[in-house]
Amino acid sequence: MATMADVARHAGVSVATVSHVLNDTRPVLPHTRRAVLDAIDALAYTPNSLARSLVTARTRSIGLAVSAISNPYFTEILQGVEAGALKHGYGLLIADPHDDPAHERKVVQLLHERRVDGMIVAPSADPRKLVGYLGRHDVPTVFLDRLADGGPAPGFAFDQVCAENVEPVCHLVTHLAELGHRRIALVTGLPGLSTTGERISGYRHGLAYAGLAYDERLVVPGNSEAAGAERATHALLSLPAPPTALVTGNNAMTIGALRAVRARGLSVPADLALCCFDDFAWADLFSPRLTAISQPSKEIGAQAVRLLLERLDSPGRASRTVRLPSAFVHRTSCGCPEKGSDS
Repeated sequence: MATMADVARHAGVSVATVSHVLNDTRPVLPHTRRAVLDAIDALAYTPNSLARSLVTARTRSIGLAVSAISNPYFTEILQGVEAGALKHGYGLLIADPHDDPAHERKVVQLLHERRVDGMIVAPSADPRKLVGYLGRHDVPTVFLDRLADGGPAPGFAFDQVCAENVEPVCHLVTHLAELGHRRIALVTGLPGLSTTGERISGYRHGLAYAGLAYDERLVVPGNSEAAGAERATHALLSLPAPPTALVTGNNAMTIGALRAVRARGLSVPADLALCCFDDFAWADLFSPRLTAISQPSKEIGAQAVRLLLERLDSPGRASRTVRLPSAFVHRTSCGCPEKGSDS
């Protein structure tokens, strides 16, 4: 097995120079770096990551804690995080907090005990214990998808990245209103999540913009899951004056809403126009094709890695919150004629 000394001899440089190339601990001239990298390839040299971590005090690993990893949206975020991490030579340790604040605190501690260099977390609806732990231990952290306040950890700076939520939902509501709908319902996500609150805000903005009154009976929690949305949709359709249009707060809830509509022998959009937040791979295969808001999920993951690496390099810098634009994907479940897809 080749050693660092073998690489140095092959490249005609010192062992220290090889170390600087591997660990990015000092600038190295481009032609020298190239010679070292060529020598590594030629000798099939594999760095000793344990030894490297002892020298640099870093393990070059990132802890990722996101719930519902099976959800296509979070799967794409995971792909973005993984691609960004690998690009910079980092590995991932992954845990699912199950949107449970107590479990969230435990899995983050387990990741921290494995000496990850930093964390990327999609926080639960009550992240106070999470923020408290991360703050006490000064763990470099980026929150993604959902935002969190500083909680009980004064002085703890964390970065955040998410998609725009308010304006896109406002767009869905005004689009339905322009089609003539006056009773537009919303199936919301898990109470307490920033995404839930912001999408409700967007819904209310859309109603106000369209000159429609807010009716609390038309806003029902689906708790971010298919079963909850199915129950919520049945409740909405059982109202004395049921909605003629529906906005769902995420892709899982869209599935639940469609199940409820089918169970009642109704159809979309003839009996109920439907628009959804979160596009997904097979949304274009439904009949009708689903009008949706598409979030830049892979870019959210990649941006989270960039923010975390910046935090590792500059621990004292001010915290940042990055919002990425979402896109309106116009299909036919809203009741519009077939036009293909645009955004």
